[in-house]
Amino acid sequence: MHFRCSLQELRSLMELRGEESVTSIKEKYGDVNELCARLRTSPVKGLDGTSEDIVRRTEEFGQNFIPPQKPKTFVELVWEALQDVTLIILMLAAIFSLALSFHHPPTHIRQNCGKASRGVEDEGEAAAGWIEGAAILLSVVCVVLVTAFNDWSKEKQFRGLQNRIEQDQKFTIIRGGQVIQIKVSEIVVGDIAQAKYGDLLPADGIVIQANDLKIDESSLTGESDHVKKSVNKDPMLLSGTHVMEGSGKFLVTAVGVNSQTGIILTLLAAGEDEKNDKKSKFEKTQVAPMVEMQPLNEEKEPDKKKTPPKKEKSVLQGKLCKMAMQIGKAGLIVATLTVAILIIRFLIDTFLVEKVPWSKACLPIYVQFLVKFFIIGVTVLVVAVPEGLPLAVTISLAYSVKKMMKDNNLVRHLDACETMGNATAICSDKTGTLTMNRMTVVQTYIAGRYYKKLPNPDQIPAPILDILVQGIGVNCAYTSKIMPPEKEGGLARQVGNKTECALLGFSLDLHRDYQTIRSKIPEEKLFKVYTFNSARKSMSTVLKNHDGSYRMYTKGASEILLRKCCKILIEPGKTKAFKCQDQENLVKKVVEPMASEGLRTICLAYRDFPTADGEPNWEDEAHILINLTCIALVGIEDPVRPEVPEAIRQCQQAGITVRMVTGDNIDTARAIAIKCGILQPGDEFLCLVGKEFNQRIHNSRGEIEQELLDKIWPNLRVLARSSPTDKHTLVKGMIDSTVLEQRQVVAVTGDGTNDGPALKKADVGFAMGIAGTDVAKEASDIILTDDNFRSIVKAVMWGRNVYDSIAKFLQFQLTVNVVAVIVAFMGACITQDSPLKAVQMLWVNLIMDTFAALALATEQPTEELLLRKPYGRDKALISRTMLKNIFGHAIYQLAVIFTLLFYGEKLFNIDSGRDAPLHAPSSEHYTIVFNVFVLMQIFNEINARKIHGERNVFEGIFNNLIFCFILLGTIVVQIIIIQFGGKPFSCAGLAIDQWLWCVFLGFGSLLWGQLVTSVPTSCLKFLRLPGEGTQQEEIPEGELDEAKTQEEIDHAEKEQMKRKRWLRSYNRMLTQTRVVDAFRHSVSPRKGLEKPESRNSIHRFANSPECCMEDSVAQVPLINKDDAAIDEVVL
Repeated sequence: MHFRCSLQELRSLMELRGEESVTSIKEKYGDVNELCARLRTSPVKGLDGTSEDIVRRTEEFGQNFIPPQKPKTFVELVWEALQDVTLIILMLAAIFSLALSFHHPPTHIRQNCGKASRGVEDEGEAAAGWIEGAAILLSVVCVVLVTAFNDWSKEKQFRGLQNRIEQDQKFTIIRGGQVIQIKVSEIVVGDIAQAKYGDLLPADGIVIQANDLKIDESSLTGESDHVKKSVNKDPMLLSGTHVMEGSGKFLVTAVGVNSQTGIILTLLAAGEDEKNDKKSKFEKTQVAPMVEMQPLNEEKEPDKKKTPPKKEKSVLQGKLCKMAMQIGKAGLIVATLTVAILIIRFLIDTFLVEKVPWSKACLPIYVQFLVKFFIIGVTVLVVAVPEGLPLAVTISLAYSVKKMMKDNNLVRHLDACETMGNATAICSDKTGTLTMNRMTVVQTYIAGRYYKKLPNPDQIPAPILDILVQGIGVNCAYTSKIMPPEKEGGLARQVGNKTECALLGFSLDLHRDYQTIRSKIPEEKLFKVYTFNSARKSMSTVLKNHDGSYRMYTKGASEILLRKCCKILIEPGKTKAFKCQDQENLVKKVVEPMASEGLRTICLAYRDFPTADGEPNWEDEAHILINLTCIALVGIEDPVRPEVPEAIRQCQQAGITVRMVTGDNIDTARAIAIKCGILQPGDEFLCLVGKEFNQRIHNSRGEIEQELLDKIWPNLRVLARSSPTDKHTLVKGMIDSTVLEQRQVVAVTGDGTNDGPALKKADVGFAMGIAGTDVAKEASDIILTDDNFRSIVKAVMWGRNVYDSIAKFLQFQLTVNVVAVIVAFMGACITQDSPLKAVQMLWVNLIMDTFAALALATEQPTEELLLRKPYGRDKALISRTMLKNIFGHAIYQLAVIFTLLFYGEKLFNIDSGRDAPLHAPSSEHYTIVFNVFVLMQIFNEINARKIHGERNVFEGIFNNLIFCFILLGTIVVQIIIIQFGGKPFSCAGLAIDQWLWCVFLGFGSLLWGQLVTSVPTSCLKFLRLPGEGTQQEEIPEGELDEAKTQEEIDHAEKEQMKRKRWLRSYNRMLTQTRVVDAFRHSVSPRKGLEKPESRNSIHRFANSPECCMEDSVAQVPLINKDDAAIDEVVL
């Protein structure tokens, strides 16, 4: 097969815009149909879809796939891990120690350099002094390799998650005359694709047919205004842009790297490679295309472009950062004091007590002591900071994300997992989330009669039936259809918009096939289509008759369209005047009874435009959508999902308030809310419509007041006839409110394009995987693959489980840190040496903590998590019960350690390890101290499984096999270290009776834990909780006032920016976050075109005042902003 159009020719064509593109198409091809012919495709039937044809097109024009940026190599991750300041200090000290260890001054000089340098009779031991420095270096290498491997494995896992998201993306195309959905990556040049409201265009193309098609191109051009597309004005469609209104068909002309988005990303990747080759010290060089194509972001730092700022810091992140600050400061102070005390004591003992004269020959020995003291100080700092915490957070989140997929939660942003566990409120859509989203017409008002059950076709006058069926057939999107059931005896499949499917099903129930009408009137013959949008709130289709007259069919919310009707069809097919009084009677007698049963009410109407009246001005919608003739009213049933009432009951039991925010009728919404359990009979909670809601929250100047909003939202349970702006206002008001003792953490569900701002503003945004638009999905944090409210409850369980898992690890980790720091500090001050050596500390602090993070972060969630209230935004990360456990176990461990340290040699009848000279051999005494310390941590790890004061710490332990294996593995490794670790680990092999005593003292942690549990937590009210009152950090995306920006940024963040060089854990957390964010943005096929830029215009659009239509005809009231708010009637 030969194509009469080259790849380069198409690329050049797609670079044109507006009138220039129309002129070029006419000059080169005549029209789009001729271009289709050159590409061997049909504008009506599309490609034939044979595999040979698809392969040939892929070879000629490329695949619709943009290769992701290469992941960081393992060596690069190792280099990043080496940037940790404390590791660098430790390495330098170890190298210095290693170098000095090879200096062996003569014995007579050593004898004259002080008591501390004497006493090593075994020259072999002295000569082996290099081992400690080498062991520290080896440990650092292990730390770096483990960190790099963790980063590499996380990056690999997150790539897998991102690929899953991308593979789920499908687009509607026409092949062989059939409308089908295929994966975006399978689209080829020559395909005929259908674009509809809310779509994200996957390839470049040229419009063949458009119905009021408007595109948001801000992601490419920076212009926030929506661009109207048509065959004769601007037919160019670009990949990565969003359909904001209307629908249409287009010919795919460029895919993958040859599309406009692909060309830009290729240039960016080339620029990145160039920068990497130059190894620029500062990443400030910007590729010109990025600046040119992203003007909305050009004032920002380049590194911020690569990793766009998140809209909010998660609740847990804020608390962890604040706590890391507190721990880091304390660790730095203790480490500095340790080094200072060691140096001062050494100087006093050597020069004042022993009165050793200063000698240059002793200088290398003194330096060796200073290096030893410095290593001890750095080790204390290393131990003070919870090194395993970022790993525990990452493991817990990654594990949860993987498991949540099975519960129909596709997590796009990792921090959404734990944030959901803190949720105090859920603002849910009705359709599809609380209901089954399988709509059926069950009642109708037609020809002057109200049918509680569907009428037989012979009960409806033939003229009215013909108008009704034709109106349904042509005025529903041609992408909506009823398909045969997948299994024999099953329900017919509804494809497309569910409301429209209900109407098409109604047509079939009347024994009339809508497809016959569509065959007679294909989409190309529709004269004009007014598609649904947020301002119009209805859909209309205009047909041109043979005599030059026009007929327009309209459908929309009943109480809105009825106001625009001046006539109504009655039996036997005649029309009669439809006055205001008639409208009110029909609403009371038909619409309200339908709505009270939970039915969605839709009005079907039409209008004729006779030739005598001349050609109407089709752009003047205010004068087009009036003087309608009502055909019928239908009541559409969307049953409540059977599992929803129980799920809402669980939410309420868990302290989460569920609110329904819907575009449906207030009576319908109230009825569904009662069925779901959101409202109980006799409740005094508020049910408002958008109009009244806006009146109550605006002051006399027309501004929204937080105080007015605070009087409403706590009691609000149903917000009906709401617009996207109303939803955003409610969510923002709840998050900003301080009226309740507990700050609100709000989750929101949304499916429409204009739900984007509310989804982004919410702490957690849930998009509908089935009914949701691409724009809504991109604005969300989690995608519900089954559109089911029950899946949100599962997300709450997993979120709380993540939070608890991290709290469990914190309880364990901080106990280790408190004890290790105090032992190291006190031991250094009293004995001039740390009982726990640097290598031992690294084993305890990193290797063992890595295992503990994996063990405690992989606990399974249980229903019991829903029996407690949410922690909320301000509650401390470490509870008083956890503090009681931390300090309680620290007291036991310190008592045991210090007893062994100062009296252990007498208890076990062994040589003392205290006051050992430089390069002294490993002692059984200090080995027992180290062994008991580690075994107490191992048994305390079992205690750490419970953080709410439960006594049975073994409950469910065998349900987590990872925990069991890690516990056993840690014990095995500890045995190997003690018996065979030797000089590198400063250990001496222990006898069996010594081992039994060590195990007994370690097991005592479990017994002591029962005693600690018995102490009332109320006794600890005087303690200040770490991380308490941490506010959520908000980073504005747009151009906000600088003062406001400074107010919104958390104070802890400023402190961290000043001291981050000294805070090991904070550096780790930043590294982990960078890996996640860099991964997420590097693998996206639309890198640089996603948020915040790609959603800027959507954000502005939804926050700008809606377009209101004003009625110039007083007798026929038109839709206004508030009455029009039926967001869920997506027609």
